[in-house]
Amino acid sequence: MKNNRAFLVTFLIILIIMTGCKSHKSELDKMVEFGQKYTDAWNSKVPEKMASFYAEDGTLTVNNGTPAVGRKQLAETANSYMEAFPDMVLTMDSLTIENDSFRYYWTFKGTNTGPNGTGNKVNFSGFEEWTINDQGLVQKSIGTYNAVDYEKQLNGN
Repeated sequence: MKNNRAFLVTFLIILIIMTGCKSHKSELDKMVEFGQKYTDAWNSKVPEKMASFYAEDGTLTVNNGTPAVGRKQLAETANSYMEAFPDMVLTMDSLTIENDSFRYYWTFKGTNTGPNGTGNKVNFSGFEEWTINDQGLVQKSIGTYNAVDYEKQLNGN
């Protein structure tokens, strides 16, 4: 009887742990799909598509700069990259869970042939740390990349 009870308790603990892992995994799977669609929106070169992944009052701050607040400013930010690099390609490298936020790792490649462009190619990586709201949209994004490396590539140094 003792062995059956110990087995049952052990079985229930394992079941609880596995169920918890499954729900965590499905949450990550869902966000990986979200990240891929976000990447596709960038690559569509339609800035409003990118902005639609954010809450109406969502924010994006890149390298501690002035935040873009709201979908209009978010679309303007995306458009600035899309115009400067008409051949741009964004790749999602990975997506991870970090406490209550998600990290979307990316690589950006393109040639600066837009207005006043240098004609130089860039290839740089970074990440965005997302806080997701109850509607499943990005409420807050903190973006980071190596600006010194980016500037060197942009200016051909």
